[in-house]
Amino acid sequence: MTTGLAVFTRDLRVSDNPVLAAAASASAQVIPCFVVDESILARYGAHATRLAFLADSLADLDASLRALGGALVVRRGHWAAAVLELARGSGASRIDIADDYSGYAQRRLAELEQAAAVHRVQVIRHPGITLVPPDTLVPPGRPCYQVFTPYYRRWRDAPRQAPLRVPARIALPAGLDPGTVPALSSLTSARPASGRPAGGEKAGTARLRAWARDQLTGYGTGRDLLAADSVSRLSPYLHLGCLSARTVAAEVAELPDNEAFLRQLAWRDFFHQLLAARPDSGWRDYRSRGDQWRDDSEALDAWQRGRTGYPVVDAAMRQLLAEGFMPNRARMIAASFLTKDLYLDWRLGAAHFMAQLADGDVACNQLNWQWVAGTGTDTSAYRVFSPMLQGRRFDPSGDYVRRYLPELAALPAGRIHDPDQAARRACGYPEPVVDHRAAVAEYRARRRASGRW
Repeated sequence: MTTGLAVFTRDLRVSDNPVLAAAASASAQVIPCFVVDESILARYGAHATRLAFLADSLADLDASLRALGGALVVRRGHWAAAVLELARGSGASRIDIADDYSGYAQRRLAELEQAAAVHRVQVIRHPGITLVPPDTLVPPGRPCYQVFTPYYRRWRDAPRQAPLRVPARIALPAGLDPGTVPALSSLTSARPASGRPAGGEKAGTARLRAWARDQLTGYGTGRDLLAADSVSRLSPYLHLGCLSARTVAAEVAELPDNEAFLRQLAWRDFFHQLLAARPDSGWRDYRSRGDQWRDDSEALDAWQRGRTGYPVVDAAMRQLLAEGFMPNRARMIAASFLTKDLYLDWRLGAAHFMAQLADGDVACNQLNWQWVAGTGTDTSAYRVFSPMLQGRRFDPSGDYVRRYLPELAALPAGRIHDPDQAARRACGYPEPVVDHRAAVAEYRARRRASGRW
């Protein structure tokens, strides 16, 4: 009787899962497995919100597999060695796994393939992390698109398959010890954000259907209104694959006013194809602008804690700490302030976001940060987001600021985004850490001096 491994990584679902579907089709017995990678835990063990989401998602996946007759087989240790040991110990002849695109993901996949080849175990990579695989849309003579608009034109017209069905049954080899699905306490002693989302395919599916039914209409105009909270909040489910991008797209495909939302899925694919072509862009400038970043630990700390003295920036940063989430408009405002007003290295901001976000995704997080910082693919690399103007435009009532900065709750809308000194003292709210206009003038002078303007 043939046995195969279906290795879960960032595809923690049973629906529309190419890895699970291929393994179930090719082998009579399937071992659905997840390896807790000790190398990742060593680097990200304090990222409690994301690990809590992972623990939820693994428990939900195990329940779904048990309903199909199987179970999630969990191992822990050096990732490639643990996968191969499970394959050899069970007599598996093939390993099905999702392809992934960060430098670390590519290295560990290559390590697994090399080790498996020695033992004549076949490793088969499958697409599924993105809606359109990175190597599908390639411009002539280049490894990837570097500007979003031409990429989007082709992405919009790319053929799409229907989501795959859930396998009818999963049969585990007799006598196999599935191990223990990890609880959060076995992954970290740190505490997750109190307002974090629940992980798992069931929670993600419920969120998708409710949001598509009630809030998709008007998303194009409402997604930037901070107080409205009309964004989908599906990013954590997409990051760990509790939902596939194909399932999300299919859910909204026949609904009205879907283009603005589908465009966000295209942005996600765009960043993944950039990372696939340039894995080093996760931590190196995609396009160097000659920046000589400032070193100011006090300013960084004020930004991280939401104490910069700029209300919309501080509200965004406190939402991040409280919920492990921040809408994209708020992310851009906060990132612009760190890199343009404070002139601090984008990597510091990206690392803080990765530590706090439930959806900490290397492609989307780092390359969005580079887009804002001017080291990425933004065609207007020197754009600056004024926190006062952004606040007045996208939080005109001040309700977003009041939600996360209760000390400013009594201020009227006309004053809440730029309180005067008397109001700050009365509310116990700090003075601005920098003068926005002076800081931006200095930033532009630096860029001119670098010759990269």
